[in-house]
Amino acid sequence: MMNINNKTLIVPMAIIGTMFGVLGFAVGINAFFIPFVKGAFHISIVMSYLVMTATFTSYVVFGYPSAVILKKFGYKGGMVIAFLIMALGFYLIALSAKIVSFPLLLLALFVGGMGQALLTGPISTYVSILGPEESAARRIALMGICNKTFYAAASLILAAFMDLTNIRIDDTIFPFYILSGVLAVMGLLYYFAPLPEIKANGEEDDSKNQEASLYANSKTSIFQFPHLLLGILAIFCDAGLEYTALGTINDYAATLSFSTPQNYVWFVSAGMVIGYLFGVIFIPKFVSQATALLLSTVSGVVATLAVVLFPENISIYLVALLGLSNALMWPAIWPLAIADLGKFTKTGTSLLVTGIIGGAFFPLLFGYIAQAGSYRVAYLVCLPAYIFIMYYALSGSKIRTKKKEMPGVVY
Repeated sequence: MMNINNKTLIVPMAIIGTMFGVLGFAVGINAFFIPFVKGAFHISIVMSYLVMTATFTSYVVFGYPSAVILKKFGYKGGMVIAFLIMALGFYLIALSAKIVSFPLLLLALFVGGMGQALLTGPISTYVSILGPEESAARRIALMGICNKTFYAAASLILAAFMDLTNIRIDDTIFPFYILSGVLAVMGLLYYFAPLPEIKANGEEDDSKNQEASLYANSKTSIFQFPHLLLGILAIFCDAGLEYTALGTINDYAATLSFSTPQNYVWFVSAGMVIGYLFGVIFIPKFVSQATALLLSTVSGVVATLAVVLFPENISIYLVALLGLSNALMWPAIWPLAIADLGKFTKTGTSLLVTGIIGGAFFPLLFGYIAQAGSYRVAYLVCLPAYIFIMYYALSGSKIRTKKKEMPGVVY
């Protein structure tokens, strides 16, 4: 991984931190939109969760194009292009409100999701390879604080323009025109930002990096890395868990007729921020990335059962415990999955991004169960995901295969 001292890290980490914040805000719009579009377009609970499906489906569709863009323009270039695509998506959201078209809104969210997909991969991998491998989860956890703070802030900021208790579709137009312009300007500013173009070990064809990544150099295909392929499934589960908790709590509060339902996402975000702080403090000094991941899954199983078993007026606050459990999953899974990819790192990054489709699948399944039964029972969709990530922490992330024996190298 890239060897940069702590002083040199400050500026690029600060810049990437703002990108994580913008990404959190962009995805956080979904949590506010789910109860909003249900009233604005007079649609069912399940239909309203298509908001998330539209956003996260783009992560699969745009997976391969992301790899092409990253290879051609590098991590920094990919980040700039991502901002311009997200700006277009926000513009289309305003347009969909102006002509009152739910299909256009879904298309707008899909376009915005393309930008989010392109941004998510490079910033996660960039932070992972910016410093020592064993502390990658710590750096991503620090970025996660920015991400989830702005995720929750999205509901707070949009609530200043759009009232969930008195829904008017016209209220969507002005803020999203402004947001579109802001993102376009930010994208252009990032083009001139002092971000070094860095590479993972083995991405360049010099002898030093070949020595550092003999495992990757023995491969001919990205599909020869079992720990990456299982990592994609782990990201699928993690994204599903994160956005089930973050994306449903406002809607849960609205169904219980709580006042200011748009503010309940702060409980989950606060739980995640606390979890990130644990990561910043304890990884890698006291616990490894894999151990942090294992502990997170155990707490996730306990939290899920608590949400299901307690009465609704208590259960909704326990959803915050899911946020706490989910916090360190992404920071731990990502560096474990891209380890030893060498020259395949950019391709692996793009494949990992496709796993984020779990953020569409799980909330939609949640919506079906919630509509048919209860919100509490619907949170049981989280259990299988926690169990698979538990397997990845214990075993899946450690699987290595090799095309042929490399003398003197232990995998």
